[in-house]
This record gives sequence, C-alpha cells and structure tokens, in this order.
Amino acid sequence: MAQTLLSVLDLVPLSSGATTTESVGNAIDLAQRCEDFGYRRYWFAEHHLNPGVGGTSPAVMIALVAPHTSRIRLGSAGVQMGHRTALSVVEEFGLLDSLFPGRLDLGLGRSGGRGFTSTRRQADPTALPADAGDIERAPNGLPIPLAQLLPREARSPRMALNRELLQQPHAETPDYAEQVRDIADLLAGTWTNADGIRAEVIPGQGADVTLWILGSSPGLSAQTAGARGLHFAANYHVSPGTVLEAVDAYREAFRPSAGLDRPYVAVSADVVVGEDDETATELATGYGLWVRSIRTGEGTIAFPTPDEARRHRWTETERAIVSDRVATQIVGSPQTVAAGLDLLADATGADELVITTITHDHADRVRSYELLAKEWFGRS
Repeated sequence: MAQTLLSVLDLVPLSSGATTTESVGNAIDLAQRCEDFGYRRYWFAEHHLNPGVGGTSPAVMIALVAPHTSRIRLGSAGVQMGHRTALSVVEEFGLLDSLFPGRLDLGLGRSGGRGFTSTRRQADPTALPADAGDIERAPNGLPIPLAQLLPREARSPRMALNRELLQQPHAETPDYAEQVRDIADLLAGTWTNADGIRAEVIPGQGADVTLWILGSSPGLSAQTAGARGLHFAANYHVSPGTVLEAVDAYREAFRPSAGLDRPYVAVSADVVVGEDDETATELATGYGLWVRSIRTGEGTIAFPTPDEARRHRWTETERAIVSDRVATQIVGSPQTVAAGLDLLADATGADELVITTITHDHADRVRSYELLAKEWFGRS
C-alpha cells in the first residue's frame, strides 16, 4: 500500500501577544520548513473578522510564500465563493500561475454567501470551508444539536458584519455548482455567454492549477466534486461527525474527468505532536478555549498560552460546545499521532491527510510538523 501523503493547512494564527507581521513571517518560515520535511502541499484558509487568525486572503498568502519555496504545492483551502465571482478567482490564480506554474491548488468552498446572515454562525476559520446549508440546521443556522447548546447571548450581532462587509449591497450569491462550472470553463477557455460570446481570461485561461472542492457533509459540495470528477477535501477537523458521509457521497457521485480518472480524497486533521504524550498535551492546552471562541460566535481569539487557558472557568455548556473538536484532536508523541492518523486514513480511505497544527510558540509548531514527518515518512 502506498504511503498516504501529508499536507499542511495554515490559518496564519496569531498567538497571544503576537502581531500580524509575526504571524505572516511564521507562515513563510513554516512553509519553507515543511517543504524540507517532505509535506506535499501547503494550503491557506480564508477567514474574516477573526482577531486570532491573520490569513484573510489565500491568494495573497500564496504570493508571499511562493518566492521562498520551490517544490511544495501552494493552495487555497479555500476561496469562499459566497462573496466572489468566478472571473475574479480565475484571474487571481492565473496571475499566480504565471510566476509559479504547476504549483497551485485552487480549493473552492461555499461559505461566505447566501444564507450567511446575522442568525448564522461565522464559518469556522479553521475550515476547509463548511458546506453552508448541507447539514440539518436549527433556526440560528448551527448544526443540531450544537445549536441547542449555545446560550442566547452567544448569538453575536458581529456575525452580521461578515455579509455586510464582504458582499456588495443587494448582491446575490450565484449557485455554487454553476460557479464551479464557470471556473473550470474559464480556465479551459471554453466559457461562453447566452449569446455565444467566448470569454478570454488573461491571465487565467490555460493556467496549470488543480481544482479542489472542499466540504464537510454529503451535500452539494461533495456531489459537485464527484459529478465533475474533481479532487475532494473533507473537513474532518471541523466537522468530525460527518466526514464518512461526505467522502462516501463524493465517491458515489464520482464520474471520471480529463484531469482525474478515480476519486481522490484528502481529509483534514487537527494535530499536535510533542517529544512525548505529556509534552504534546501541554502544548495543546489552549485548543479548547480557542475552539470555544469560534463556536460561541465571539470571534477567534489569539491562541492562548497553557497558563492563560487554564485560568478560564468552564461551564458545562461550553464544554459540550467544544467536545467533538477536543475529542478528535490527535495529540501525543510521534508514534501516538501516527497511529491516530493511520486510523483516520483507514476509516476514510484518504489518499492524503491535511494537517493543521496550532501551538502558542512558533518553534513548538515547527517541531510538531518535523516530528510527525520524521515518524510518518521514516516508516518502512
């Protein structure tokens, strides 16, 4: 059996006391190091109005990192198509491809658009973006039963700002499947309007980029990825309870395409590796509090130190809100984490695992990726 590939998802996180300048510098450094460690891809998420994460634009982050790397593939995980046009995305990635040809992954997510109102929670900024509307949801937009756990005061009006600031007034988000089709056609140079007029997108047309669809449920994203014969990334680290259904729906819907003759699945995982289990557990101490800030709608906080996290007084409701994420974070020594990733890969049939790691200190984060790579790639 071929070795499962490992890749990286970087949120460009801010640690408590750090600046955006430092977090961007850390992203450049980590990408360089992960290229040396043997990781296949380095992806950037898109998130907005979250003080604890600095990567608002995957395309800009790619442009900043690409000159400092040479082999590792760079990509978006993903572009939030809810407030973007197909043309703008193709032009951006076409421009990047003109300088860094053959190294780009264009991951497309649904979050950020129609249905993204003040009563719907901000898409989790750790995402390979979620499938808005694909999962059964309560009136406040959160997956059941999570919606039942949130106190009324947690339904922050801050969330309405995302739609207000990201979308033009009175704009309507196009159908996601149509957007994916338009992007594929614009890249191929085959897009025409109703009058038969063909669009020639320069830069963009003919760009050597790999299209990915990102999703967390068996809904529209998985169906679109399968039907169009595209790569699919399943969002386990944000929605662990739906990953099996998502990958099954993708595989069932899959039809071979010119670019892909069989289903190809990547699965994300939250991971912290230390020299031993005890060290890793200490490094991961701030994770629950960080997830709480996402799940309550308050906005992602800067990642806390272990001592800062221990000072928080948890309620039972808060613990319930974060329980699935904390329980499915894979934490421990290189051997412990590799065993956990083996189970995830076996359960999902993943061709690739996308690792996201956040610790307060950048050096610990780099070391986590290094220890995992040595263990993973060093096995016979």
